[in-house]
Amino acid sequence: MTHVKNASDLFIEALEQEGVEYIYGIPGEENLDLLEAISKSNIKLILTRHEQAAAFMAATYGRLTGKCGVAISTLGPGATNFTTSAAYATLGGFPLLLITGQKPITRSKQGRFQIIDVIAMMKPITKLAKQIVSVDMVASSVREAIRVAEEDKPGCVCLEFPEDVSAEPVLDKTIGLSIIAKTAYGACNPTLLNEAVSLIKNAKMPLVLIGSGCNRHKLQDELTQLIDNTGLMFCNSQMGKGAVADTHSHFLGTTALSAGDYIHDAISKADVIINIGYDVVEKPPYLVESNDTKIIHINYSSAGVDNIYQPVIELVGDIGLIAKELSSKLGKLSIDYTYAKKVQAFLNNFLLKDENNNSFPIKPQKMVSDIQKAMGNDGFVALDNGMYKLWFARHYKSPNPNHFLLDNALATMGAGLPSAMEIARLHPNKKVLAVAGDGGFMMNSQELETALRLKLNLVVLVINDSGYGMIKWKQNAMQLADFGLNFSNPSFVKYAESYGAKGYRIEKTEDFLPTLEKCFQEKGVCLIDLPIDYSENEKVLITELLNKEKI
Repeated sequence: MTHVKNASDLFIEALEQEGVEYIYGIPGEENLDLLEAISKSNIKLILTRHEQAAAFMAATYGRLTGKCGVAISTLGPGATNFTTSAAYATLGGFPLLLITGQKPITRSKQGRFQIIDVIAMMKPITKLAKQIVSVDMVASSVREAIRVAEEDKPGCVCLEFPEDVSAEPVLDKTIGLSIIAKTAYGACNPTLLNEAVSLIKNAKMPLVLIGSGCNRHKLQDELTQLIDNTGLMFCNSQMGKGAVADTHSHFLGTTALSAGDYIHDAISKADVIINIGYDVVEKPPYLVESNDTKIIHINYSSAGVDNIYQPVIELVGDIGLIAKELSSKLGKLSIDYTYAKKVQAFLNNFLLKDENNNSFPIKPQKMVSDIQKAMGNDGFVALDNGMYKLWFARHYKSPNPNHFLLDNALATMGAGLPSAMEIARLHPNKKVLAVAGDGGFMMNSQELETALRLKLNLVVLVINDSGYGMIKWKQNAMQLADFGLNFSNPSFVKYAESYGAKGYRIEKTEDFLPTLEKCFQEKGVCLIDLPIDYSENEKVLITELLNKEKI
């Protein structure tokens, strides 16, 4: 039977023109024409076991490459399974296109079966959501969706592609592929730049804070040059880790909390804070309680208006260009960083405590220290969400951009394993570690089968405390009774082995690092079940320790 080119073929051609190489997901009956078009294209379908995991993988592809990741689902339940991932990408700033199916819109013999208003559902959690209603809308809809997804701040877009529209024939008069215009971000306003330079030069203790946008655009060279040439000291938000190496001599630390954290003892002394690439959707890295502190906002887009974030100057444009201009105009600054360096020295020593403590279950500090040793300078760590995230944010030093991935925007559980899988797929010869709590791991643990089918090299660390540890920490801090947050677990070793992966249970702390190194040497998919001592969580708030030291 001769195939007549249809709207699905045109849709895939449009994706290929955009440079799309992979589509992740679970197609359904309403996507079969699109699936056929994918099969004849150069695009590879990556089949997962749950739509949520597919979109997490696609979003991570977007996060690491800057190019729009693409995921596909059917209508109804397939589309609803996308919602958490859509919010994850939109809040986190990861370019993602979701393609959902739908029953025929011109004729249907199934009434309202499985039909929900997907577009209305998606609009609040995406940058763009629209239904394609004719073959003539296909090419322009794909172009517009990917443009919107990728432009700063990136995020999620959704195209609903009804079954009958996807089968419409492409005729001679059908509107074809759209032109992809060349675009670029420019320099900021020169008058405002000079005002910022004057404000920084006259500051007693200016401090740079690096946010998620700097990792998104891979600005390590420009930002490192700014720090080196001026002598400015810096800290970072959780999603800004590694944009300038955490091992840099001017690095103060990562803001694991908004207040009461170790780094705030230095931040409180800053009279000018230069926020580069920071977005208010990130958990606030500090709380400004005095109008004496001036904030300079440097980003690709203007600052969101918020009662806790009110800059006095906004330098909007290409961050890399702005950093170079600041570096040139500021020159080497003469700043008295005596107090900040005392805080830095104290904290570096403080963070080393317990890294050699072999008590069992393992202490969080020891766990992070061992992982740091195992990963080397070019390994990748992807975190799920749980109490351990604060320990990693504080103790783990990321030497490279986007080698330490966490989500401090939506902060959803269940994303860590799929995210690590995508890293392992993109970097098959690198060490890749997924870190998840026992709660978060079980939310998408079925993707172990996907990881094995894709022949990934991946180590999965399951932190086992038989409960929802972060919520229990907050419950305890509020002096509430321990209630409703404990559960039992399967044998994670047997669970991993049932998929064909290798599984290891740590019975003494001394075995953790050798086991981790062994897993990286063995290749394939390995899982490590690690019991943890979360009684250490009371040490997360340590400002009082700094005050007692009278530094």
